[in-house]
Amino acid sequence: MTDLKNFPEKFLTSPSDGPQGGRTGWQAMKSPAVQQAAMEAFFFGYQAFTAKPDEMLARRGLSRVHHRILFFIAKYPGLSMKELLGYLGVSKQALNTPLRQLMEMHLVQSEAAEDDKRKRLLGFTAEGAKLEQALRREQARLLQRVFSEMGEEAVQGWLAVNHALARSRHERT
Repeated sequence: MTDLKNFPEKFLTSPSDGPQGGRTGWQAMKSPAVQQAAMEAFFFGYQAFTAKPDEMLARRGLSRVHHRILFFIAKYPGLSMKELLGYLGVSKQALNTPLRQLMEMHLVQSEAAEDDKRKRLLGFTAEGAKLEQALRREQARLLQRVFSEMGEEAVQGWLAVNHALARSRHERT
């Protein structure tokens, strides 16, 4: 397994480039070893980011898909089913079961829009809002701790990389 503490120093140059390497930063991503290390760091970083919320959700019989639904309802209160489908990038069929479970557990509610009674708008019950806040609080604590350790430049780089990844999702659709 990659020593993630030494990731930048260890993998910014390719062993085949010699002691000084000659390639740094994004140029080093041409190296399969650096690509693998970046993917591994991303995987384990995401695993750390979702570990505590996953544990909290599992105690309720819920999973990460439920968390994604809760996240977007919190971010966009009163969003429609169609909008939620777009954010999640899933089919109605894939959304049906987890959303129904959240409603049956009285965490999410659906109300008819005033302008179109066929349109369903999603929101939280008091218990759903409480759960989503607890999940978000855990992830915010982790980000705050890591960001304070890494410094402003690293945080800005991390945000830029994640925004670029998000843009690439929309570019391929």
